[in-house]
Amino acid sequence: MKLLRPTPDNPQLELPLADSLVPGVVHEPPQPDMPGQPAAERQPDPAAWPPAQPNARMLRVGERTLHYALKRSSRRTIGFTVDDRGLSITAPRWVTLGDVESAILEKQRWIFAKLGEWRHRETRRVLPTVQWRDGASLPFLGQPITLRLESPAAVLMFDADTRVLHLALPAHADDQQIKDRVQGWLQAQARRLLAERLDLYADKLGVRHTGFALTSAATRWGSCTADGKIRLNWRLMHFPLSMIDYVAAHELAHLKEMNHGPRFWETVESIFPEFRDARAELRAHPPELLPTF
Repeated sequence: MKLLRPTPDNPQLELPLADSLVPGVVHEPPQPDMPGQPAAERQPDPAAWPPAQPNARMLRVGERTLHYALKRSSRRTIGFTVDDRGLSITAPRWVTLGDVESAILEKQRWIFAKLGEWRHRETRRVLPTVQWRDGASLPFLGQPITLRLESPAAVLMFDADTRVLHLALPAHADDQQIKDRVQGWLQAQARRLLAERLDLYADKLGVRHTGFALTSAATRWGSCTADGKIRLNWRLMHFPLSMIDYVAAHELAHLKEMNHGPRFWETVESIFPEFRDARAELRAHPPELLPTF
């Protein structure tokens, strides 16, 4: 992966939720053959999934048909994104369509592998979703908690011993009321805990960020701007503390290294030595497996 430094048009670095293209990043195909993946998954039929995007272009790649969306921009390289919408390409305005399609052919192994991974993720969406009612369960800091509409103190409260979140709602509360109350509580916990973890690792690294805010972004866990402002996704509260700490350390490390080069990872490791395990865990938890609010 090659990372370009922030520019006025791209003043921040982001930690993506999944294998999609973030501004300034060019994804290179994995080498060599994606070991451990069945051939059927390495080369799925893109005609079956995903459905073609509006105004998508079509390219024959061997015996397969590939649909892709093409966007022109002022960037200097051809960028590839594979996500739940399929393949999207961002190319400089001066690059010809022939050059774009040649680049697709060069990276076809990576493209079809990622399409296969996303198709596999789609099949995992059949997992049971949260039923927003009394007795429902959802993850909080890596462990399940139970929702109860009633509250012995008639106020919203969390019992850490029983891992029960008492919502102080009437028995006839509807799904939206319950979701709103739970989301509000999770975001309040995130404001407190994420700020504490940032301060902890900022002290270890000897840096100071210029601002902190929560985000509900659908494409990244966190971001750090060139002027030191950090945003963290409140949905990190579903994960164990080690994964939260990795994201905090990752973003703070950008205050010293605004890139993802070797010195950046050395900086992360200096304050969070276990980052490799936490990073692998984060990558193994695609956002579609989290509760939907």
